[in-house]
Amino acid sequence: MMFTIGDYVLNQQTGHLGKVIGYGHKIINNMQTVTLKVLVAETVNSQKRQFVVEDKISAWNRWSVV
Repeated sequence: MMFTIGDYVLNQQTGHLGKVIGYGHKIINNMQTVTLKVLVAETVNSQKRQFVVEDKISAWNRWSVV
């Protein structure tokens, strides 16, 4: 599944929710794998902090509010 910059996605394993900001690649099991770079916004103790997470594309699902 391909995502567009600006799409909101949810990581199936970590539960991180954020916005796609780019693509990358990593070597996993001696194979180059395309990754997704996501700006994650998380509220901790009423303070908002943001951080970037990079994980293989297959770990993410498109997320939308219906």
